[in-house]
Amino acid sequence: MRERVDLYIGDITTLQVDAIVNAANTTLLGGGGVDSAIHAVAGPELLAECRKLGGCETGDAKITRGYDLPANHVIHTVGPIWRDGRSDEDELLASCYRNSLSVAHANNIDTIAFPAISTGVYGFPKERATEIAVREVIRFLNQDNAIVKVTFVCFSESDFEVYSRILGERTT
Repeated sequence: MRERVDLYIGDITTLQVDAIVNAANTTLLGGGGVDSAIHAVAGPELLAECRKLGGCETGDAKITRGYDLPANHVIHTVGPIWRDGRSDEDELLASCYRNSLSVAHANNIDTIAFPAISTGVYGFPKERATEIAVREVIRFLNQDNAIVKVTFVCFSESDFEVYSRILGERTT
């Protein structure tokens, strides 16, 4: 399994993969963090295509072209805002990963990169979010051979350390 899951520290907008995942808001019209960075690099055509999608529900995922990004596609998913841990946040976050991977499979995506969904301004605890991300990706890959490589993209060294530890525990 470890050969199909990778870790990268840096900027998701620079990766040359079939699809990058955007941690979007429900409008899909740009926001802060990774969403803003993806829209800035992809160019105005991404925003124009997103306007036609009619938004996206929390936990769901939709696909667009990548435009000026090195990635061919962007899979937009809306993570949950952390409230108290008892408002279905875990299931909604898991759904983001499952639905993004299902969209990738349906669109013949071989390589996909994920940011740490909901851990920025949405406030999801990083350790808990990482456990969910790794669990859902491994579960999907165990049932699906079409996706060749999943890359978890970490923005900081501390995120990279959390992913390294949890991924090591889950793949050994």
